[in-house]
Order: sequence, then structure tokens, then C-alpha cells
Amino acid sequence: MSLKTRAILVLVIGTVMGLSLSLGGSLLAGRQHLDNDELAWDQARQLAEVMDRVKRDYVEPIDDSVLLESAIRGMVADLDPHSEYLDADEYRDIRISTTGSYTGVGIEVSEVDGVVQVISPIAGSPAARSGIRSGDLIVAVDGVSVDAENLQDTIGRMRGRRGSQISITVMRDEEAIIHEMRRELIRVASVHQQILEPDYGYVRVNQFSETTARELGRAIDTLQDEKGGLLDGLVLDLRNNPGGVLEAAVDVSDLFLDTGVIVSAEGRTSDSRFTRSAHRGDVLDGAELIVLVNNGSASASEIVAGALQDHGRATIVGTATFGKGLVQTVMPLSRGRAIKLTTSRYFTPSGDSIHETGITPDIYVEGTPGFPDLSLAGSVDRERDAQLLAALERLQHRQVMQSRAQ
Repeated sequence: MSLKTRAILVLVIGTVMGLSLSLGGSLLAGRQHLDNDELAWDQARQLAEVMDRVKRDYVEPIDDSVLLESAIRGMVADLDPHSEYLDADEYRDIRISTTGSYTGVGIEVSEVDGVVQVISPIAGSPAARSGIRSGDLIVAVDGVSVDAENLQDTIGRMRGRRGSQISITVMRDEEAIIHEMRRELIRVASVHQQILEPDYGYVRVNQFSETTARELGRAIDTLQDEKGGLLDGLVLDLRNNPGGVLEAAVDVSDLFLDTGVIVSAEGRTSDSRFTRSAHRGDVLDGAELIVLVNNGSASASEIVAGALQDHGRATIVGTATFGKGLVQTVMPLSRGRAIKLTTSRYFTPSGDSIHETGITPDIYVEGTPGFPDLSLAGSVDRERDAQLLAALERLQHRQVMQSRAQ
């Protein structure tokens, strides 16, 4: 065993033993301390032996730091499918997704058939002002070719210090076009709104970030201004929304509820046990609310759908949701790293856990492939989107029934 591996063994054993002793309890548990210490020595020795064997016999040379990071990553990932170790780049990306802003040029991109394609430039962004269009193919950043198989590298290279210069080369109709621009603070929209008919509005939420509730409130205000008064009904589209910030889901639910529990959670620590409740004030003033969901609606989306369904505030239309009833907490570590750790199980207002079961819709409607469009820039299709069509029919039917009752 090499001296370096021995040093790592001593460090690991010391750390494990220190944790064992700090969590041991009273002197009456002395025998248990000894058993725990022996187990810690044995397991740490086994880790070092595996590292030594890998370093000596693996087909390619591998650094100790890579091995240790892999061990940490595996330790956390093995807990459940949602816990994970985040290196500095991954932690930066998750902060971007939760805060709703980053420094870059403002392009939504995707890997399509082996090339990096522009899905949509964000309105008002440096990319949009420079003339980059949907459908353009990004072939180089600062003169260096991009690798479609490593999309995250391309995205990372387009981000950077605010005010710094960047050059992006795109192919359009077999012509290479170079766009020069400066990076700016980009605010990522998570809400799209549209008037469906004179009386009804549509809002789509594609993720839950710290700004989502404010965005949604402004979107509904905009729709009501367009109508010239309160909406008679609203479709809230949460299809293919994978979730995000729990507090954002609470705030979105609170927009439509006057009172009652929104969500509760149970965990081992005091911070992981909580109940969130609604405050008076419904932005729709009681108007009909339809929530669209599908198997891609998860986590924070299910908190919203569950709260509105349990309180009878909304009709849920679509297919059963994903079924993720666990809460993750992102815990910063040294050198810009972090772990995302499952810390709670959450429950709907009725006390149900939807983990691995999901939210059952009130009206089951099978989805039409391709809907909703994954880009917020896409407009709705009231003729081919079966779930949206069912939501509109529900709104129209309720309005007719209310008119007859009067």
C-alpha cells in the first residue's frame, strides 16, 4: 500500500472515528463505542484497500482526488434516486435554476440530431439583439468548435463574467454567421401567459424558481388587464414541470387559496419538520381554475396540484403525476461544492403521501404527443392538444351551468 494511500486511510479512519465518538452518547454505552470504533476501522481500511487496488491495477492511471470524489458521489447517490453530490459546476447550475438568473447571452439550446440547436433566444437578451434565431445551429464559441455530445460544456462556455465579450458562430441555411456580444445578467422566465378566449386565461409554469410566484402573479394581472376585468376561468398548465423550490410551490398555491394547510413535511431534524398554510387573498376571486398535469409533473408541481385539489379549489385534468413526495435540501460544502440530500417526506393537506403514487386527476385525459411544447416561447394549440381542449370544455360547461342557475 502506497504512502499516499496510507495517509488517506489515516484521514478517513480519523474522520469516521471522530464522528462515531461525537455521536456516541454517555459512558454507559462504552461497549457500543468500542464496537463502532472497530467497525469504523474495518470499513475505512476496506475503502483504502479498494483505492489501492484500483490505483495499481485499473487499465488507466487515475488520481486519488478523482477516486475520493467518486466514492463520495456514490455514497450519497446510493441513498435514494434524488440525493446527489454536486461539484462546483453542478452546484452553480442548480443555483441558476433555483434563483432564475445567470450571467450569459440568453439562449435556450438543445442537442438535436448530433448538433447544438438554438431553441429560442430569450426576449431582450444579447443573443436576441444580435440576431440569433430559433433553429440556428451553434458551431463555435470564441472560435472553438462545440461538441454536441457535451452540451453542458457549451452552455458553460457561453456563461461568464458580466460585461465580458463573447463570439458565437452559428450556421443558418449553410451560411456561417459570427455574432459578437457582451454577457449580461439574464433573468430566466418560468411563466408564459396567453388569453385563450375573451373570458379565459392560460398560464404555463415550466419550473419553480424563487421568482415563479411573482411572475405568475404578474402574468394573471396582465391577462386580467387584457380582458378588462377579472377572468371567468384560468388554465394552469403544470405538465412536464419537474418541480424546483418548495417555497415557490407554497407561494403559487397561496395565490389561489384563502385559508388552510398547503403542505406539511416530516423529517429527523427540526428544520425538516414544518407546515405551510395559506393566507387570505385569491387572485382569481374564486373564478374556475383548471390544473393540467401529466407524468412529467413532479415534486413542487404535485404540491400545488395536491393542495388545490384537496381544498376543492381546482379541477385536476390530465394523467397521474410522477409521484415524488420527498424534499431535498442543498447543503453547501467547501470549495464551491454541495450535496443535495433528502431530508423530509411531504404530505398533501389531507395528510396523504403521494410518493411513488402521484396525484390522481379528477378528469382523466390522455395526452397528445408533443404537447405542451417544451419551450415557453411556443403558443398553445386548442385544436390538437387534447388535455387543453378538455380544460376549455370544462370552463365553458361551468359557465353555461352558472348562467342557467342565475
